[in-house]
Amino acid sequence: MTTLTMPVTPWWKQRWPWLLAAGPAIVAVGSIYTAYLAMSAPDALVVGDYYKQGKAINQDLRRDHVASQMGLSVALGYDAASGTLSGRINRKDTGPLLLHLSHATLPEKDIKLVLVPDANGMFSANLPLLERSRWIVLVEGQKREWRLAGAWSWPAQRGIALLPD
Repeated sequence: MTTLTMPVTPWWKQRWPWLLAAGPAIVAVGSIYTAYLAMSAPDALVVGDYYKQGKAINQDLRRDHVASQMGLSVALGYDAASGTLSGRINRKDTGPLLLHLSHATLPEKDIKLVLVPDANGMFSANLPLLERSRWIVLVEGQKREWRLAGAWSWPAQRGIALLPD
């Protein structure tokens, strides 16, 4: 009688153990790469002192109420051909205005201007070509006692009217 014996090969020469180990190995490499990305580029939009920011929001709301009590409104328009931002405020006794055009995602593209209305409440300023974006517009009094704010999608909207809430 003859017995058949199959040659025994070591486990590392088999294909199934390697195929089964490939899944967890890929997940481990992917999680290490994800952890590297999370640590190397922290989110810049997260505020460290959220309590202080919350208190500042309440102060801003008070400034909105002051603008409402004063009955203020501002209309802005931008002419890309001449590079001129022009506008009108409905009260003439406000003094110089602080205009902040904040880019929605890139703070280095923010624009700050001081505008002086004439006797009719009209003002204008030269601006470089505005980037096609959504801009957060903030108009304040020189002493920051009031403010008007809004969102402006340029060039879809050629102008914006800022009214108190």
